[in-house]
Amino acid sequence: MILLAGRTGLLPTMSLPATFGRGALAVLLLALAPLAGAELRVGRAKVVITPPVGCVMGNSYGVQISTGVTSHIHAKAVVFEVDGAKAAIVACDLISLHRPIVARARALIAERSGVSPDRVILAATHCHAGPQTHPPLYNLGPESARKLSEAYVEKLPGLIAESVRLAEADLQPAKISVGRGREDSISFNRRYLLRDGRVTMGARAADVVRRAGPIDPEVGVVYLEAPDGTPLVTIVNFALHVAIVGGTKTSADYPHTLAEALGRVKGEGMLTVFLNGMSGNINHVDALYSGRRLGGEAEAARVGTVLAAAVLKTYRTLQPLEPSHLRAASRPVRVPVPPVPSPEQLESARAVLSRWGKGAPFAEVIQAWRALDLAEYGRDGGWNSEVQAIVFGGDLALVGYPGDSFVEMGLFIKQNSPYTFTFVSEQSANGSISYVPNEKAFPEGGYEVVSARVAPGGGEVLAVAASRLLTEMFPRP
Repeated sequence: MILLAGRTGLLPTMSLPATFGRGALAVLLLALAPLAGAELRVGRAKVVITPPVGCVMGNSYGVQISTGVTSHIHAKAVVFEVDGAKAAIVACDLISLHRPIVARARALIAERSGVSPDRVILAATHCHAGPQTHPPLYNLGPESARKLSEAYVEKLPGLIAESVRLAEADLQPAKISVGRGREDSISFNRRYLLRDGRVTMGARAADVVRRAGPIDPEVGVVYLEAPDGTPLVTIVNFALHVAIVGGTKTSADYPHTLAEALGRVKGEGMLTVFLNGMSGNINHVDALYSGRRLGGEAEAARVGTVLAAAVLKTYRTLQPLEPSHLRAASRPVRVPVPPVPSPEQLESARAVLSRWGKGAPFAEVIQAWRALDLAEYGRDGGWNSEVQAIVFGGDLALVGYPGDSFVEMGLFIKQNSPYTFTFVSEQSANGSISYVPNEKAFPEGGYEVVSARVAPGGGEVLAVAASRLLTEMFPRP
């Protein structure tokens, strides 16, 4: 009988045949050695990506002009390295990352850093109070705003790549721990089944039968510190629309308060990175509550403070991880989409979009932008998308999933993951794909379904692809 030291203690005893000689045993021990002796290094950086005052603001269909800044927005990068293998995750305080921005940022990351771009998860927090980065919409602004927005979008990929370069230059030995908390008082499924049988986004309490779906109350926390205990990074994963702050001033919304609160406890030298979970049908408004509600920056501060409290409680229950193997992968996924609009429909869509802010009905604008996106990216019945993962041994998986996905997709990935901890970041991968409802939602209808570029079942195709990727990456005996 032989006992072998493994990543989590002593492996079960195993009987070795007589023919199993010293050479074979040495090979087995060598294979296990990286699990116990690997060194984790971590680098972190944040780069301000606040747009200039006067550019076009970027809520979903924003054409308002920026008049100021409440809190700066950033590209926050964390680079991981284990035994020479590197991977990175970058969280940008943006509503989404348009495909040309992702492609250019990846190219610049390849030029400026030693991190392969296919091992980098680029994510947007889905912050609504930031810049408009989609040309069809910022081009609707006055000439001065359009030029500012155009110059900003041209510069943005370089700022994202710079965050990765700076984080790589900051690489230093680190310890990692992970845990999960729970917070169920600030997030609500925003789709409601009404007494007349309809399902809508938001409703009057008197008309509601029940909520049409769940929430994900899990607060995922990844904590990294130097060997001497100096705090380096806290990654927080939580499913809640970053759409509390509106108006015409740039704001990072509640993740700003979250970072400030954790920084006051752990020190300003720690970087807080917020990864939004699957929150396409999750917001901060409880339609069944009849009391007085806060709004804007005050409500964002309240929500951020409550979330920070959940993280602070979770710090006490974090589990240390051995660095073990670091792996990262990207998986292309062909997502089914509706038929591409006809040339006549596209001409009509361009005409509608040109009148946005000048009398075009919002419902028609939704359909117009959807038609133009499908014509550009949804050819031959499919949209070329992607899922991604960064994994640490068999303990922790960080998943990048595209689009503003319904919470059910995130719950599916977590429930089917072989990893002890799985945290999913929406609005990630190779470009925005808009809303990603679950299949159940399509016959119910509603704003998210009308906006969706994917066909029924498209969200499940992506979720299954992510689940399979995790299964394939999981280390087996």
